[in-house]
Amino acid sequence: MRAYWLLATAFTLAGQLHAASAAGPVVQVDFSNPELSPPQWTLVLHADGSGHFRSQMGSTPKAGLKEIEAPNIDRDIQLSKEFAGRVFAAAQSHKWFNVSCESHLKVAFEGWKTFTYGGPLGQGSCTFNYSRDKELQSLGESMQAVAETILEGARLEVLLQHDRLGLDQEMEFLTEAVQDGRAQQVCAIRDILERLDQDSDVLERVRKRARALLDRGPT
Repeated sequence: MRAYWLLATAFTLAGQLHAASAAGPVVQVDFSNPELSPPQWTLVLHADGSGHFRSQMGSTPKAGLKEIEAPNIDRDIQLSKEFAGRVFAAAQSHKWFNVSCESHLKVAFEGWKTFTYGGPLGQGSCTFNYSRDKELQSLGESMQAVAETILEGARLEVLLQHDRLGLDQEMEFLTEAVQDGRAQQVCAIRDILERLDQDSDVLERVRKRARALLDRGPT
């Protein structure tokens, strides 16, 4: 399974690196963990914070997952320029990810993270479950938190269409996740939060939470 995913990732990365030479530098993050839903996702990021997120649901849902899961996602996103700057600075300080980043320690499996840089200054890639490099480990956690935000946004879209009462619990979860850092870069789901804020047919608690998240800015 991992070998198949790495092979598919290699072809994807090749396409992104080729595009980078014409469109400017690109950082791509590929994540894979068969115990999670979705089991894999890809985030492509440009220096101005623009990017693209793609995920695909697994064929066999795992026990204990949310009743309503995010559908397959394939969309453009916008993160803050400050966050993108942190990512590209890490790429530069780590030789465009031409480093050995896997610790090989016997730690719990957190998911494979592959960071890839492609641009006029060079290219490189490294994969890790857990890294001793604190900056890379932190960056991996932040990327997972960004993905969580995007996935939550997709869940909110499904709930708005099919289960408006379920929005209350989901917005409570998202608010707590943003507060403790499990979800980051709420600017990536600004559209759905604005829709909830302006929708008089949803609970007022939902509207207030959406408004409060919008007021936080891009964090």
